[in-house]
Formats: sequence, C-alpha cells, structure tokens
Amino acid sequence: QSSNSLKASYEDWLLTYGLSVSPFHLRWQTALFNRQFYSWGRWKPRFLYLWFSVGMVFGIVAMFGSVILLGKTLLQTLTQMLTEAPKAQNDRMLQVVVSVPSSRLCLGTVPGVNLPISQLTYFFSAILISGVIHEVGHGVAAIREQVRFNGFGIFIFIVYPGAFVDLFTTHLQLISPVQQLRIFCAGVWHNFVLGVASFMVLFLLPAILFPFYYTGVGALVTEVAEDSPANGPRGLFVGDLVTNLQDCPVYNVEDWNSCLGDISEKSQVGYCVSAATLQQLSFPARVYRRLDGTVECCSNNSLTDICFSYSNKLDSHLYACLPARKVIEASQVCRTNMDCHKDFVSSFCVTPSLENQTRLIRVKHPPHIDMLYVGHPMHLQYTVSLSSFVPRQNFLSIDLPVVIETFCKYLISLSGALAVINAVPCFALDGQWILNSFLEATLSSLIVEKQNRELVGFLILLAGSALLAANVALGLWMVTAR
Repeated sequence: QSSNSLKASYEDWLLTYGLSVSPFHLRWQTALFNRQFYSWGRWKPRFLYLWFSVGMVFGIVAMFGSVILLGKTLLQTLTQMLTEAPKAQNDRMLQVVVSVPSSRLCLGTVPGVNLPISQLTYFFSAILISGVIHEVGHGVAAIREQVRFNGFGIFIFIVYPGAFVDLFTTHLQLISPVQQLRIFCAGVWHNFVLGVASFMVLFLLPAILFPFYYTGVGALVTEVAEDSPANGPRGLFVGDLVTNLQDCPVYNVEDWNSCLGDISEKSQVGYCVSAATLQQLSFPARVYRRLDGTVECCSNNSLTDICFSYSNKLDSHLYACLPARKVIEASQVCRTNMDCHKDFVSSFCVTPSLENQTRLIRVKHPPHIDMLYVGHPMHLQYTVSLSSFVPRQNFLSIDLPVVIETFCKYLISLSGALAVINAVPCFALDGQWILNSFLEATLSSLIVEKQNRELVGFLILLAGSALLAANVALGLWMVTAR
C-alpha cells in the first residue's frame, strides 16, 4: 500500500511540474510561455500573414528540393562505394521526430551526430537554439491561424536536447489546407532564416568586431596542443602572429590552411646556398637509403642537422649534412639551381632529403625567430588553432571571435540540416504534414475521393522514407567503415 501511495505521489509531482520520464527520454512541458506566444501570434497580423505565406512557399519548394538533394546524395554515395574505398568523414546526420497524441499535435526535433568532444558545447547549444526557433515558428503560425496553443516544452532524448509545441489537433483539422501549410512549413522556414542570419553574422563579423579587432595581418595562434610538433622553446606560442609559411604569405586562417595544403601537395622547396657556404657548413657523413627509397646522410640523429640534396654540373645526386637553421635563415627558396644565380656568385639549390610526405617548413612569426618544422603539414594544421582576428587592446580576449565564428558555423550547419531533413516527405517528419496538406490543397478537384488522395500521399511518404533511410544507412556505413 505504501508503495502504491509513493508511486501516486511521484506521478502527481511529475504532473504538477509538467515532467514526463520514460526510458532514454525526459520531457518537460509548460504553459508559462503561452502568453508570450499569443503576444507574438497577434503582433502585426498582416506582416505575419505575409511572413508565413512566404514560409509556406519555401516549405513546399524545400520539400521537393530535399527529395532531389537526397536522391543526388544517394547516387554520389553509391558511386563512391563502387569506385573507391570509403573515406572517413565527419558528416552530420539529423533525425527529426513528430509525435501525434490522440487529442493534440506535438511537433519536435531530435538530432544526432558524431563530433569531437571539444565541440560538444557548441553542438548541443546550436541544436537547442535551432529546435526552439523551429518550434516558435510552428507555435506563432498556429496562433496566427486561430489554432489553440496548449504549451511549449523541451526534452532530452538519450543525450540530445530538442523542443516541441503542443497544438490542439481538432482546430488543425477544421482550418483550410492552406492554413495548415502555413503552420507546418513555419518550422522549416524559421530554420532557414536562422541559418541565413547566422551566415550574415559570420560574413560581417570582421566589420562587426572592427572597433575591437583587426584582420588581414596574419593568423593569430590561440592554442597549441601539448603533443603538437610546434610545441617547444622555438615553436609557436599563444599570441604569436604567423605571417608566412615558406614563401607563402599568411593574412588569415584561410591562407594558413591554403598554404599548408599547397605545401603538402607540392614537392619540397629548396634553399639557395652559395658554394662557399656549402663547403664551410657541410661535413662528411655516411649516406644510406631509407625503406621508402629516400636518402639520409645525417647519421648522428641530430636535432639541428638535416640531410640536403643538390646537384652540380657533373653530378645530379650529391648530399650534404647541414645545420638546418644556418642554411635556411636569410636564404631564398628555390626549385632549381637557375633560381639561385645572382650577382655572379656560384650557388646551389639544396633541398631537404626527407621521408615521403614529410616537409621542412619555415614558419615566420615576428618578432620571434622563425620556427623550423619537420613533419607532415597536416599534423601542424590539426594541432595548432588560429584566429584571423587580432585584438586591438591587450585586455580583449583572443578566443571571443573564434567562439562566435564556431557557433555561427554550427548554427548554419545544424539549422540548415533541420530545415532540409524536416522538409523530406517522410513519416514522422514535418514533411509528412506538409505533403498531406499540399495534396489536399492541390488535388481535391482532380482526385475527388479522399481515400485515393490519402493513398497517393501514403505511397509518396513510403518512397520518401525509403530514400531518407537509405541515405542514413549508407552514410553511417561510409562513416564507420575502416
């Protein structure tokens, strides 16, 4: 008896606070925001009519567009599977859920994704904001169309947050299909607007932050991983401004990535060294071939000396073990000996003899001494975080622009993904309701029997669900394979 009493008390407590608990799912619903929603839904009726009418057109176009996009993506995935080995990807996949209780309609979203642990805060925040904006669209549109609004809520499915609005189903069934379309398309429309707004903030960020940060002078180091090869007394430090990689100028983070990509794809550059300097710095050492076929001539495992190859008129395969910093500093880069002919001084283009994919990269970050990096260029890219924004005052945070940039990118990605996926004509997505209302609005005169219209809608939803399921299944396979 006490157990039943305790259970009843617990259920009453959950009901009082609008909580619902089930395996892997926690949900909270409230009427606290109803007044605010009604205020929004009755604000400037003419403007809201135009706003959601545009959203209706966008939602219908997005429904057809999402099918084309998923079809194209599926063909590309199948082509890649048949022509080459799958590559590791960080594709984001979103699953969106719409639940319909017996007496009311609840619209909600549940995303899922693979991403680095360091990005979890951005990810979950962007999911929650995208979901809330999505549901605000449904709620305000419903009130604008005189549909009763029961409440707003948020939920956590496993670990993923989402949002929903509770609408009275009977009212939805009484309004016209066009009015229904304005409501059902509002979530997709608001996600699209949020993505566009985030893109505009990202695009205009240099102008927005101009009074506090300036750009175009280099890439500012914001973090160097502990295991980074750029870590060390002569490496990179937080606050350093990188201006050049080899002879490639760096004005922002995009230049940094582009330069590293070019260095990785092209062969190692050489450095002009006069014959006299070459003779003075070089010392005899045993020459041997590595397993990959490249040549090593520094046998003392020195941290300062590197094997260089060069050619003269008589022999095209000469090697010298030279102190790297003395050779590279104040030397111009070259590809052949012809690039080094200057002032009639005999010079050679000496090129580091390194293992395949390994590069010697000179990183300029004045006023500090140049960093000489030996390794794969992508290791440098992955272990050093940079920003294009340089604070005008020392007390300004170097991380703030990076936080804004990253968050905007997540909003663009996740809100855009919610818009695309929700528009798919698939069971349990917004696209299901958009399709049903669209068919009622367009085929009523052509297909008189309601059952026949529902059959057409069912077949389209079945095909859309299969298309989405195939994309998700193959996408997961591509991500997890190898």
